[in-house]
Amino acid sequence: MSIVKLNNRGVKDATSFGSISSLGSMTLIKKLTASSSATLSFVDGASGVVLDNTYKEYLFTFKNIHPATDGSDFTFNLSTDGGSNYNVTKTSTGFDAYHNESDSGAGLGYDTEADLAQSTSNQILVRDVGNDNDQNAVGYLHLFNPSSTTFVKHFMANVQHTQEADYSINYFIAGYGNTTSAVDAVQFLMSSGNIDAGDICLYGIL
Repeated sequence: MSIVKLNNRGVKDATSFGSISSLGSMTLIKKLTASSSATLSFVDGASGVVLDNTYKEYLFTFKNIHPATDGSDFTFNLSTDGGSNYNVTKTSTGFDAYHNESDSGAGLGYDTEADLAQSTSNQILVRDVGNDNDQNAVGYLHLFNPSSTTFVKHFMANVQHTQEADYSINYFIAGYGNTTSAVDAVQFLMSSGNIDAGDICLYGIL
């Protein structure tokens, strides 16, 4: 196999270069800010939200999610009817790594309380978020090809938070919405009480 080398004059004499593909670029679609909000919902076609076949992958980012109720779980669910019902059947798995501020406890393990087995319940993204002023949750959720009417709807999430007992906990959640109907809405909420504060941004990825 021959090796092609470019010398200084070869680069200098070049008259044009090929274009660089923009595949993989992210487009901000919508930002929602919580203010004692019971839910934050992204519904395709409502308030400028796009959640259709425009993109094959969607990314939600969470910034400073702060619960009103101490020890609440941050969760989400999916809809196939424009947000009238958030009850898509899901199967998922999850594990976490944790470490206490006092260095008194640390570990890595599977979390059976965060997984679902053909359940329409809300999917836990992270458990027991503290509501002290210095406690919150951050992270992201990927949703793949939600408009497909052929395949199930896979998702993956990674969320870091300050737990109510001052643990730093990093959650990894993955699974699928077991439906071949198009998913056209996603809703986020706490297991108890409101989302006191925080931002959720939706991006489309080419």
